[in-house]
Amino acid sequence: MKKLLIELLKKYFDSIVENWTAKLLPIVKDKLSASQAHTFVENSLNTFIEVIEQSDYKSADQYLIDIYTLFSSANMNLLEASQMFSQARFTVFNFIENDAMGNIDPVILLGFFDELIEQIFARYSMLHQETKMKEMKGDRDRLASKLELNSQYLKNILHTSDQAIMMVDNNEVFIAWNRGAEKIFGYKEQEVLGRSSSFLLPEGEKYVQELQLIKNEVKQNGQTKILDTERKTKSGEIISVRLSVSTLPGTNKEYSGRSIIIKDYTEFKRLQAQIDQSEKLAVIGQLAAGVAHEIGNPLTSISSLVQILQRKSQDPFISEQLVNIKENIDRITKIVRELVDFSRPPSYETAIQDITDIVKTAIGIVKYDKRVRKVKFETELKNVLPNVNVAADQLLQVFVNILINALDAIEGNGTITVKSNFDDKNIYIELTDDGCGMDAQTLEKIFDPFFTTKDVGKGTGLGLSVSYGIIKRFKGEIKAKSKLKLGSTFTIILPVVIE
Repeated sequence: MKKLLIELLKKYFDSIVENWTAKLLPIVKDKLSASQAHTFVENSLNTFIEVIEQSDYKSADQYLIDIYTLFSSANMNLLEASQMFSQARFTVFNFIENDAMGNIDPVILLGFFDELIEQIFARYSMLHQETKMKEMKGDRDRLASKLELNSQYLKNILHTSDQAIMMVDNNEVFIAWNRGAEKIFGYKEQEVLGRSSSFLLPEGEKYVQELQLIKNEVKQNGQTKILDTERKTKSGEIISVRLSVSTLPGTNKEYSGRSIIIKDYTEFKRLQAQIDQSEKLAVIGQLAAGVAHEIGNPLTSISSLVQILQRKSQDPFISEQLVNIKENIDRITKIVRELVDFSRPPSYETAIQDITDIVKTAIGIVKYDKRVRKVKFETELKNVLPNVNVAADQLLQVFVNILINALDAIEGNGTITVKSNFDDKNIYIELTDDGCGMDAQTLEKIFDPFFTTKDVGKGTGLGLSVSYGIIKRFKGEIKAKSKLKLGSTFTIILPVVIE
């Protein structure tokens, strides 16, 4: 039987190839070229003959790999591959039926050929399935690896972000707390998890209502707009923050909590306040220059006339009134002089120097004031400070202005402390008094030009504004802290000169 089938396949080899290829072309025209179809048929027929001759299907292994590669590149599925082999059966059947080969029943011969086709296709199917399973396993491993990578990536973002990232459940209890939150608020993760979200709120009904508003908005809209507000740290400090909130969806899309991202805006607001102050000073400076010029000239003339009248007048009443006029003219002259200093400070040249002597000189000047009899001066000055680049006279003016304000605050009875310190970048001069102090609203305005809490005639409101401008020109900072009845501290920060 095998011999007869081999003889038939070899006898009609070219005709079978031609007919089988013709049947395949309409089926594979969109996926295989005529040349590819012809090569497939020719290789298949040779493999059939080889398998029958050797009675071993292992000889078809390379053939199966080749056609799998061909079909995969053409994106052909198992059903389409089955149709390719089915056309071989129909083609060979016609030649078996038309060829009289002794007394052999064509049906028996065709049955043998069918078994051959089925065995080869079965092996092709197994190769196809095994390869697909390997591909699926590879895809699964790649997806698992990618999922693990993404999970690790998100975990790294969560824990290394400088922003506070936290989550609360639907009972308003913290369930996640990253290192950014630890850095901003000072609480470790184990101190926070399980606690109510409200413990970060400052005192006041305003913040309770704000929290309720956030919860309602997140439940309705899924998120809330970026909100500028305040929160309380572990140390009790109230910091300015910007927060963004979004919902944590549950299994049935119901509200199950929310994620919160908080950025510390305290430093940003401080810098913004400095920018606002600088802009304010620039505008007032331009105005002050004009005012000082317009007032200064006629004031000089009036002062000269008053002095002439004082020398010529013999009337005690007139002399007394002229003295009063002269005192007020001197007061106006002082204001004009400060306006000039404020708008166009003297062009002192800066120099590299240790400012300890400047601080001591300022204290010495203030000690001559008549109000210091009951004032105690305490100093904690470093023997040697790093050098800074400043104009000594201008910096002396800053220290004297702040010390005189301290005298006014303690009303001649109290303690004024002056300390100095430094680090790698800056030196710090702290001037502290235990006087009346200031409330938060006053503290916000002390560097504004013409703002003063002193009685009329006792202050112009320009001393701290001028001091602020001088320190900024030296690329430094001036900070103030104060509480009512607990005194005030002014800190001068100047950058160290790198030798």
